[in-house]
Amino acid sequence: MPFDRLAKLGLVALKSNFAELQKPYKLNFAITYWCNSRCLTCNIWQLKPKNELTLQEIQEFTKKNNHFKWVELTGGEPFMRSDIVEVARAFAENMKDLYVLTLPTNSLVNKETVAKKLKEILNMRIPRVIVTLSLDGYAELHDKVRGVPGNYAKVIALANELHALQQNYKKLSIVFGYTISKYNVGMLEKTINAVKQELPWCDYNQFHINIGQVSDAYYKNSGNDFVVPAQSALVDVKYLLSKRKPSLDPAQILEQAFLRKMVEFVSTGRQPVRSKCIDVSLFLDSYGNVFPSIMWNEVLGNIRNTSYSLEPILHSSKAMEIKTAIKEGKEPNAWTACEAYQALAGNLKELIL
Repeated sequence: MPFDRLAKLGLVALKSNFAELQKPYKLNFAITYWCNSRCLTCNIWQLKPKNELTLQEIQEFTKKNNHFKWVELTGGEPFMRSDIVEVARAFAENMKDLYVLTLPTNSLVNKETVAKKLKEILNMRIPRVIVTLSLDGYAELHDKVRGVPGNYAKVIALANELHALQQNYKKLSIVFGYTISKYNVGMLEKTINAVKQELPWCDYNQFHINIGQVSDAYYKNSGNDFVVPAQSALVDVKYLLSKRKPSLDPAQILEQAFLRKMVEFVSTGRQPVRSKCIDVSLFLDSYGNVFPSIMWNEVLGNIRNTSYSLEPILHSSKAMEIKTAIKEGKEPNAWTACEAYQALAGNLKELIL
């Protein structure tokens, strides 16, 4: 089953190089906007969300849109949803070709609770599960950026908890997600060295970096003064590239290409590869609103108004307008893993070179 599902994901990604897909294969889904962080780079934690999608609504959505092969359950803090296991189960049971499920976390929920819930998810028929631990600096710096004293120590504790789980679940991958902002630019090497001292088992390929960017569709952070001049981030991007080891793992191949193109992005200030939003991926928020991407503040529709089916939304005049805008190069200028991975997989020339 794992190879079969990976093959199907690979084939649909390959197909996206030559033809427009009928249905997207990647879903970014913010299952809640509740968050217990106090980040300087994001305003999600300031929200007091009401009327978010219920478990029953999510189950209905997965039954009517069972074509996704890659799903990210994000937030807010996704583990603040007490029913996260059942949310994951809805995708596992109804997405017959689901290959990979990714879950980010700030590590502030009790580590035993997270490990227990994650173990239940790992026992589902999902071939690969990737957990990204948000980590924006060494101890003092991370706690400052995240706004919660002791957060760094909880990241390290949860990492050890998950590493213990890996001994029995080879499908589990652990990643450290580092977002570069004016608060931590140039501090990646110091951060990685600190983490490797505490976690001797981790390696450079487990570190992922993003450039802090503004998104009202997702981060709700317009007006925040945190974005660094792009070229200032070059030292961090080049450092990580110099330390990474070659790998045949598909996720690592995409990450390597993502970082190579990030050098181009921070050097020129221009998006290096046109996205394939709507065609290959979508962003769904916790209220049921569908966006082209986490960076594009244009609502295509709401699944509550279409009986939880994406079909009317994907073929709406608004969706057609967005597709035309992408072809004309009028999309938001951004480079984030949520969309860049699919863009690279759908453009083999850019993936390889």
